Amino acid sequence: MPLVGEPELAWWIGQATSPPPVWLAITGTNGKTTTTGMLAAMLRAAGRDAVACGNIGYPVVDAVRAGHEVLAVELSSFQLHWSRSVRPAAGCVLNVADDHLDWHGTADAYAAAKARVLLGDVAVAGVDDPAAAALLAAAPAPRRVGVTLAEPGPDQLGVVDGVLVDRAFGGGDLAAAAAVHPAGPPGVTDALAAAALARAHGIAPDAVRRGLADFRPGPHRGGEVGAVAGVRYLDDSKATNPHAAAASIVAQAPAPVVWIAGGLLKGASVDDLVARHAPALRAVVVIGADRTEIVGALARHAPDVPVAEVVPGHDGPVTGVMSDDVMERAVRRAAAFARPGDVVLLAPAAASMDQFADYADRGRAFAAAVAGLDA
Repeated sequence: MPLVGEPELAWWIGQATSPPPVWLAITGTNGKTTTTGMLAAMLRAAGRDAVACGNIGYPVVDAVRAGHEVLAVELSSFQLHWSRSVRPAAGCVLNVADDHLDWHGTADAYAAAKARVLLGDVAVAGVDDPAAAALLAAAPAPRRVGVTLAEPGPDQLGVVDGVLVDRAFGGGDLAAAAAVHPAGPPGVTDALAAAALARAHGIAPDAVRRGLADFRPGPHRGGEVGAVAGVRYLDDSKATNPHAAAASIVAQAPAPVVWIAGGLLKGASVDDLVARHAPALRAVVVIGADRTEIVGALARHAPDVPVAEVVPGHDGPVTGVMSDDVMERAVRRAAAFARPGDVVLLAPAAASMDQFADYADRGRAFAAAVAGLDA
């Protein structure tokens, strides 16, 4: 009996309709949801009957059965693994870093699943990421397009003098980088990737610009949840792997960061993250089941950074009732480390299910704890 995923089933249903919907697909270790939302906003700005679906939360089968013309499809590595037939009109790999190795077994198997999105007519990848660039170079797609934060070459989209520029599809200037939300290098890369997919589908530069202007990221993706005593508190609970946490830390420069980290690492290492970004850290508060790995990495690579470990008490692994006590204690420890002008950043580099229902529950607990600082 064949075993298929829900996007594969959606593909079968779509191919049996006339005309079939156009798939513009996005994958990557980080940035998928933001890029998918940006792409859907660009398509709608152009007047297309488009919807964001897939791993973003709306099943692809439902989107296909609703008859939408164009699908902005977020696909996880798990979904791609079980999607043997899917061939999007244009597909993008944003980046590839160690994640979900507990499921895929090896980094190569994880990357191979991501590469399935590049089997259509146009392949797009973030070429500033070496692993994604390698997948693009090996892709069988007739057209291969790179996105970069540097000045773009032919068949690339990039940034020139603070402006997003399309040199692959002849679109010229697209939008000011300063107008992109979320701000910072990861947000700009996501915007370039979404623009590349939109332009591959023939969306005009003006619609790309208007779509970016209209888009705002969802919750738990780096938004500010409070400011107390001159310290800003940011919720990036969606940073569920080291690659995402690193991007979140970089985005806070030049403000020193008090980092709240920890949870389930899913087989990933945090050594490189800590070694690269230790100078940005004021202090670290560590929570979650895989605390030992994070504390060990800090001891090896950032011995001068103060560390507080919040050990579970009655609020340990989930037993049917969520407790915010661990986050309350973590936030109070972080507040004690922070100085005016600092950022307390929840960017855990790990999954949440050891102590919370999901990343959103963890983010809500963080916001509640920050609200309690004034109490």
